Amino acid sequence: MNRFKRYIRHIVYLENDIDRAGAAAAIKKNIFFRGPNVIILACAIIIACVGLNVNSIPVIIGAMLISPVMGPIIGFGLGLGTNDTDLMKGAMKNFFVMVIISIVVACIYFLVSPLKLNNPTELLARTRPTIYDVLIALFGGVAGMMEHSRKERGNVISGVAIATALMPPLCTLGYGIARLSLTYILGAAYLFLINSFFIALATFFMSKFLGFESVAVDEYHLKRNRRVVAAVLLVMIVPSIISAIGTIRDNNFATNAERFVLDNKTIGSSYIFDHQIHLSGHTQTLDLYLAGETLDYTTKQVLLNSAQSYGLHSDQIVFHEEAAVQSINKNEVIRDLNDHYLKKIQELNQTITELQIELAKYKGAEKAKAAADSL
Repeated sequence: MNRFKRYIRHIVYLENDIDRAGAAAAIKKNIFFRGPNVIILACAIIIACVGLNVNSIPVIIGAMLISPVMGPIIGFGLGLGTNDTDLMKGAMKNFFVMVIISIVVACIYFLVSPLKLNNPTELLARTRPTIYDVLIALFGGVAGMMEHSRKERGNVISGVAIATALMPPLCTLGYGIARLSLTYILGAAYLFLINSFFIALATFFMSKFLGFESVAVDEYHLKRNRRVVAAVLLVMIVPSIISAIGTIRDNNFATNAERFVLDNKTIGSSYIFDHQIHLSGHTQTLDLYLAGETLDYTTKQVLLNSAQSYGLHSDQIVFHEEAAVQSINKNEVIRDLNDHYLKKIQELNQTITELQIELAKYKGAEKAKAAADSL
């Protein structure tokens, strides 16, 4: 057992691979937005906007790979963890510069873009943050800080930039301003702030865990910083939990509705030829489009009672019977079908008779020609 413990300790031991001074210097250097960083940011924003505009995930990922938006956020987290007020001020200043540049470029793009958004699923995905976004940002920030701190750096930062998805919310925010849509503006802004805050929070915790040297500060400022972090944490995480609960509820409803439709495709002499699931706010509904015979009251009640075993309420199901017809006489249907096919058979027999006559004429002509040739 002791040997196993030593082996595990050897695997997770960090001290020999951590370069605190080099990491702090690199982070401080990357917080600034001027010169090439501004141009790179603007290009990345335009690429991300195009990706969102055409619902292309590869293009969006490409934009996130080249964007330099992580710098000020990680810088602020490090400043908070080391009590470096100057670093926090510089990081916040450059953070706002980065946000303003991104929003302005995105807004201009969506104002002049000739491409129309027929199905903006990728944009809509950036307007409803949940607790899962919190977890992604938090663990992404841990991985990013660990990558900054180790001596031999790899490509983890690029992966963190993709996972935490800081660029798309900024583009969606620009779209919301360009279209004057409060839903897009508030949703995208909240998602971006969640991602940014929890990346910074993860950086703060990792700087403490890895033992980065703190700047001397009095007890009053230490307590104030802790209160600010706690207050912002509460403001950020509570709405995301509420949103996550709504997302889980919507997902469960959609799954149950699909199962219900699949198991009840045929209802007597009727059948469900199409359905739609609507998830909007606190209301979820299932629209059933029926063909065949119209359902009587008793059949509908049986179907609605069955829906309850799938977790669906009767007031969540809407019947559409525009394509259905009133109850019909089966004997009449059979007689009409017989008449129809009898007529078809008569037409085919007439065609066969005409073809036989033509064939006989052809054979007679062939025989006459053969007799003439023999003479």
